[in-house]
Amino acid sequence: MSEMPTAYNPKETEEKIYRIWEESGFFNPDSLPPPSDSQKENRKKSFAIAVPPPNVTGSLHMGHALNAVIQDILIRKKRMEGYKTLWIPGTDHAGIATQNVVEKDLKKQGIIRHDLGREKFLEKVWEWKEKYGGIILNQFKKLGASMDWSRTRFTMDEKYQKAVRNAFLHYHEKGILYKAEKVINWCTHCQTSISDLEIEYKEEHGKLYFLKYPLIQNQESGIKNQEYIVVATTRPETMLGDSAVAVNPNDARYTDLIGKSVMLPIQQREIPIIADNEIDTVFGTGAVKVTPAHDLLDARIGERNNLPIYKVIGQLGKMTDEAGICAGMKIKDCREKIVGELAEKNLIEKTEDMTHNIALCYRCGGVIEPLPSMQWFLRMKELAEKATDAVESGAVSFHPESWEKVYFNWLKNTRDWNISRQIWWGHKIPLEGEEDVLDTWFSSALWPLATLGWPEKTKDMEIYYPTQVLSTARDIINLWVGRMIFSGLEFTGEKPFSDVIIHATILTKDGKRMSKSLGTGIDPMTLIEKYGSDATRFGLIWQAMGTQDIHWAEEHVVAGKKFANKLWNIARFVMSKTNMREIPKDIGTVNADEESGRFLANLEKTTLFLTKEIDEYNFGQALHGLYDFVWHDFADHYIEYAKKNDTKETQAVLSYALDRILRMLHPFMPFITEEIYGTLPIPNKKLLIIEDWPKI
Repeated sequence: MSEMPTAYNPKETEEKIYRIWEESGFFNPDSLPPPSDSQKENRKKSFAIAVPPPNVTGSLHMGHALNAVIQDILIRKKRMEGYKTLWIPGTDHAGIATQNVVEKDLKKQGIIRHDLGREKFLEKVWEWKEKYGGIILNQFKKLGASMDWSRTRFTMDEKYQKAVRNAFLHYHEKGILYKAEKVINWCTHCQTSISDLEIEYKEEHGKLYFLKYPLIQNQESGIKNQEYIVVATTRPETMLGDSAVAVNPNDARYTDLIGKSVMLPIQQREIPIIADNEIDTVFGTGAVKVTPAHDLLDARIGERNNLPIYKVIGQLGKMTDEAGICAGMKIKDCREKIVGELAEKNLIEKTEDMTHNIALCYRCGGVIEPLPSMQWFLRMKELAEKATDAVESGAVSFHPESWEKVYFNWLKNTRDWNISRQIWWGHKIPLEGEEDVLDTWFSSALWPLATLGWPEKTKDMEIYYPTQVLSTARDIINLWVGRMIFSGLEFTGEKPFSDVIIHATILTKDGKRMSKSLGTGIDPMTLIEKYGSDATRFGLIWQAMGTQDIHWAEEHVVAGKKFANKLWNIARFVMSKTNMREIPKDIGTVNADEESGRFLANLEKTTLFLTKEIDEYNFGQALHGLYDFVWHDFADHYIEYAKKNDTKETQAVLSYALDRILRMLHPFMPFITEEIYGTLPIPNKKLLIIEDWPKI
């Protein structure tokens, strides 16, 4: 029996242990050894997870770390149960996000991408990917992620590009892809369209302007004793592109004016007063200006009423020639000019201070302008119905179930998906003459398929598709989860996974969003360097309780380190009292005394509880229960009892309990459990990573 050091040193252990795991080949399901008797039945089944691929924009953050640990717990437990476990690693090219960070890097050198040209710029992006993609994968290893590195994928690798081209051409041939000019969200900084789901909103103090639009009086109008209709707006500059004034048909204040006309101030253009049910009767005066080119709601109203479109704001965020007196101006300057002109003409009834949201690009922080633009769109009606039915039928389940509401709300109200982007980095639209690239989420939607070799009929597709679990964050339920579900159903006729785990979001201790740029982010690699991977994993899962977001507290990582030390000392004591060579396979054969019987009963209860909680994705609860048992039942009570009652029976119980605890704790704290297990003089033992999960 080898002597255990007096203290556990994660720095000396973790790299060594991970190297042993990699050299064993057991991360690859094709290299698993023959199953034990208890594993044989499960070996006929697969259990697969495709990791949500981090963007190659930098390094892993705390959310990535939590998600990776959750998946590793599931994979390690299933591997011990005998399943053919596959955990596919990979990274995402992250079109706009990666292009932005590379552009920022070049800017430090006084270079913009147009100085380089498209091909040279893309070479720089690939260099960035090679650097940071490698960093990310190594960070996963630091966390102890038992991924099959031989199957590592990237959303721009050659085979993946084939999958994306196949998907695009499938939709195109089916007739649900089309190109049209529509009002979309335009980032004035990135110079591309972005989706509704990629917008952040920031509160801004501004004004609500109540503007007078003169009614056109003539013999046929029937208007009496009313000179104006007053509209309320936060953006008076866009009135230069107005096509109508709209009121709700049920608003009694305006029923007599529907069908009449007003003279648009400054532009001196006659525009109609129309009725539309989407108009909010409470906001402002209940009468609104309609600018179909520069507001998404107004675009819908304009389409329903066949209104003309006047483009008064351009892609650079400046006023166009159609803006007349404001042509070439910045938007802010135009607003000031318009307000001044209206004031001179006594066409402002009043102004009110108000706080409203402005739309910003969540990738770069640039201002979003709704603009008409020629783009590619994917018709969503049929696809959204497929994704909805998959969850409503129970084929795909959310955990917690409450997140289904978010999922359904988007799918049942979604518009056709704008899939084209005016950037250089990404999957180029596979049609002659097209220079745009596809939305990052178009390619990411294929992740569970493409990582297994689709559109080819590969062995991996046959064995591992559909996968079992997707674990992800709430902010991409609509961006990604729904799109993966309908993509899987569209291309294979099968769901891509059965269960969707929506894990907690990690916030700062005072509840703020973690952000490196704001100085509120915490690097999980720093925690690993300081406390070790097991302690970091412990701290992450310990705080993952229920549906509540995590207000990060480093003291739980400290507690994890203390627990690791406690486990080490427990193992040293047990090894000093037993030879660990004759661990009872069936503890029922041991003639246990009353105290030992009570302890063993609690051990069985803990095993049952832990297995159930992991299977139900209650990882925090599972860890809390196991921790309490190890620290209190085992260390505080039974070990103290065994010190006073050193018999063959108590020795057998000690060795049996330590063996079982190491197995149960392995998915949570894999390094220290593997290290301790490797020290035990158990005959014919294997690596703990492939040992049997405790029987219930």
